[in-house]
Amino acid sequence: MSNNLCRAAIFSLAGPELTAEERTLFARANPLGFILFARNVQNPDQLRTLTMDLRAVVGRDCPILIDQEGGRVQRLRPPHWTNFAPMQSFEQSGDLEGTIRQLARELVDVGINVDCAPVLDVLCPQTHDVIGDRAFSDDPVLVAARGRTVCEFLLAENITPVIKHIPGHGRAQADSHHDLPVVDTPLLTLQNVDFAPFRALAQSNIAPHLWAMTAHVVYTALDPDHPATVSRTVIADIIRQDIGFKGFLIGDDVDMKALSRYGDVAARAQACLEAGCDAVLYCSGTLEDMHKLAESVPFLGDKALERLHLGGRFS
Repeated sequence: MSNNLCRAAIFSLAGPELTAEERTLFARANPLGFILFARNVQNPDQLRTLTMDLRAVVGRDCPILIDQEGGRVQRLRPPHWTNFAPMQSFEQSGDLEGTIRQLARELVDVGINVDCAPVLDVLCPQTHDVIGDRAFSDDPVLVAARGRTVCEFLLAENITPVIKHIPGHGRAQADSHHDLPVVDTPLLTLQNVDFAPFRALAQSNIAPHLWAMTAHVVYTALDPDHPATVSRTVIADIIRQDIGFKGFLIGDDVDMKALSRYGDVAARAQACLEAGCDAVLYCSGTLEDMHKLAESVPFLGDKALERLHLGGRFS
């Protein structure tokens, strides 16, 4: 199969091996790729088999994503994999290069080629615990520098980084898995602080190789009516223009409750794509939902394909 015929969605699955129903659905739907969670992971041999099976089903070397940040958010854990420190612990010291290289090599070993990391959100006094020590620092310059280091060493090991949560989740006082956060910070402050790490990476020489993931957050100074993921204004004017990110853009999980007022997963996916995301992410592994997405989500558009191919990893 060709990437030109990929559906603009990243699917998930229920357990550690593909069911017959999942095989049939994935082969028919041909999603861009897949995201894995702890429920899909048992040991290295099992995981290698699973990633090979997923690629065989769609007939290509598709993106397979995972959240392997370190600390609280890492799907591969001991005893088979390293227990990595949270990124905030590297604010002042630590072997960040060695840590990221080891993390990346463990992903490559089991057939994973996209890591939903690093978090470029800037810490604030009100930062919700859902971000917490996943963020590097309250200093946007340091966040940008540490984030770039993570991206560079992931890329050096052939792992595509996904910078998140663009344009910034640090000021949110709610967990978007459960509620819709609203941020009332003035635009100038957002531009100087929250957007700064994303802008630094977007303007770097590694920018063509990066993906980004949106935040399910309303920024009243940008668009008082819609969270970033489903806001044409935020994606066009802020993410693409102000921040200058030109790479492949995915929305955060469409099954999160922050998007509940937009309807079922199919309606949320449509809103996400219409706003300007290149692909949607679905994480719950429910067949019924993925059948809806298979029927409603279009194939990748020309601009999305250009962005996907820009870094040369999924051509």
